[in-house]
Amino acid sequence: MSARDEILAAVREAVRDAPRGQPPAPQPTVPPVDRAAMLERFAELVADYRATVVRCESSQVSVHVLKALRDAQRVILPEGLPEAVVEAVVGRLAEDAVARDAADHGELEGFDAVVTTCAAGIAATGTVVLDHGEGQGRRALTLLPDLHVCIVRSGQVVPDVPDAVRRLDPQRPQTWISGPSATSDIELSRVEGVHGPRTLVVLLVGD
Repeated sequence: MSARDEILAAVREAVRDAPRGQPPAPQPTVPPVDRAAMLERFAELVADYRATVVRCESSQVSVHVLKALRDAQRVILPEGLPEAVVEAVVGRLAEDAVARDAADHGELEGFDAVVTTCAAGIAATGTVVLDHGEGQGRRALTLLPDLHVCIVRSGQVVPDVPDAVRRLDPQRPQTWISGPSATSDIELSRVEGVHGPRTLVVLLVGD
């Protein structure tokens, strides 16, 4: 008999008279999500972070993007944005005022705004998550311009953080955004725009 067999035999002998374990208790049933209430909660919390929330239908997205960009002079539009949005912005601004990317941070600082889609929205925290896939661009594009216009489809909004984590690919870079960039000093004086966009506009688009 090998040492392995001796160990396993000793374990079996030790537990031979042990009482059998009880079957696991049934898990509680999770009630169905009230999507209307969840979307309302998401919009409410995003607004609490001093972001602007606009609820609209798909056909209205381009109009509201242009409204949000009314004071912008140079805009970044990452690859993968809805074509109607790209055409609307390009039609309003000069050709050299719109870019799909920028070579370095110095060049990025010359842009007023960026328009992106997102990977998920979280109703419990009012957070928008980017994984920098189609329509979102690389991370720096959403950190340096002063205005970020983010298109969130209602079907992308999930109830809480665990739901969002399950939806996201852990291998991809992620940016979790809860309102405009803000910080405060030792006296708790709030300053916005230090670490990212000073203004965040979230377009919550109905299915």
